[in-house]
Amino acid sequence: MSRLVVGPFNRVEGDLEVHLDVEGGRVRSAEVSSPLYRGFEAMLIGRDPMDALTIAPRICGICSISQSAAAAQALAAAGGVQPAPQGALIAALIQAVENVCDHLTHFNLFFMPDFTRPCYAGRGWHRRAVDRFTPAEGGAQRAALRARAELMHILGLLAGKWPHTLAIQPGGVTRAPDERDRTRIRATLRAFRDYLETTLFGAPVEAFIALATPAGLMRWNRGDAGLFVEIAADLDLDTLGRGAGRYLSFGAYPLDGGPVFAPGLWQDGGLTSLDTAAIAEDLSHSWMLGPTAHPFAGDTRPDEAMREGAYSWCKAPRLNGQPAEVGALARQVIDGHPLAVALAGGGVLARVAGRLLELARTQIALERMAEAIRPAERFMIRTPPVREGQGAGLVAAARGALGHWVRIEGGVIAGYQIIAPTTWNFSPRDAAGVPGPLEAALVGAPVAEGEDTPIAVQHIVRSFDPCMVCTVH
Repeated sequence: MSRLVVGPFNRVEGDLEVHLDVEGGRVRSAEVSSPLYRGFEAMLIGRDPMDALTIAPRICGICSISQSAAAAQALAAAGGVQPAPQGALIAALIQAVENVCDHLTHFNLFFMPDFTRPCYAGRGWHRRAVDRFTPAEGGAQRAALRARAELMHILGLLAGKWPHTLAIQPGGVTRAPDERDRTRIRATLRAFRDYLETTLFGAPVEAFIALATPAGLMRWNRGDAGLFVEIAADLDLDTLGRGAGRYLSFGAYPLDGGPVFAPGLWQDGGLTSLDTAAIAEDLSHSWMLGPTAHPFAGDTRPDEAMREGAYSWCKAPRLNGQPAEVGALARQVIDGHPLAVALAGGGVLARVAGRLLELARTQIALERMAEAIRPAERFMIRTPPVREGQGAGLVAAARGALGHWVRIEGGVIAGYQIIAPTTWNFSPRDAAGVPGPLEAALVGAPVAEGEDTPIAVQHIVRSFDPCMVCTVH
């Protein structure tokens, strides 16, 4: 058995190393390491609670609106505040725009370029992959960047800027759109739909949403999604990096009539309710100090000695003592979409298909949100300062379930804990030796003789769309 260290990974936000034990040309076990400590949670202690709205979004330049939404919801819960319904609608709309942009970027700029590598030159699809996804040159990349830039005009209009907006507040949003703004948003969404239907899917988004079986998915031969499906079939990406089929979602986009995508826990092939009180962070293999605890009782104290046996700055979040995979696939499985349910427990193919499915479904949701804007109504309610209390903000970032837990004592932050999506997916082992979702998915991945950066390992890692700066925040 040989030991292989893979990393750093390009096209990943932050630092990532993967330690592999390889035997017989396959990964026997894996340890995933987040080698950079940041400490945003510790920075928040002792500050005015509203400072979280400025500091927490700077955890990440990719999903900062999701961080804003989680912080605002946590503060609202601590103060017993319900935001104005139209404010909640706009907060959901701009977060959904950010998530769509993240999914688009991942597919076109982070994931698909790996198939342009010379090792695939003999494949029938390779020339088309090179033409579409060569970094900075591929036609798909140029089209995606143009579409993304146009869609982000909505963020300029409603959030003021991106990233690190202050538009989302516990009581709603700071920008009240008028009828002209509503018209511009609807026009922007129509243009983005046109990109999706002519380039990414090559068909109406409703046609992709209507796919109900893996067999139907594998017959999809239109747009850049069709090229992905062809590649996935040729390389058997369905069996590569398969997960345990245990998924968690906090739901997505809470609106007056309920969330767009439902929360829950999927395990043993069925849906159950989600008990967030059963979440705890295990530190046994993390360079962190403290007991296993729920985030409300958690702490962020780095182990400067970096004790033996630990191998990551990432904590190991567990639900009822077990790991859970999060992400677009998890959301779609838990929301009950038949294609996602049929793909549950799948590998690289399932995760990327789940992301494409969510792109299509979120476009429909965005159009409905835009239609629901009522300029004459209130978008913000006044919220008094919170002196004592605690609250959780549980949202759907592009990469999965994101939670902020805040405790406020004497008018200042006494405790602040964050579990990001990649903290769930890229967690180290826990005290029972159970690996995190990525560590488990890597077992069995092929490693060719002399391959120091196994391409199969890269496909599996990228299928989770890691953001390591969020992981260790």
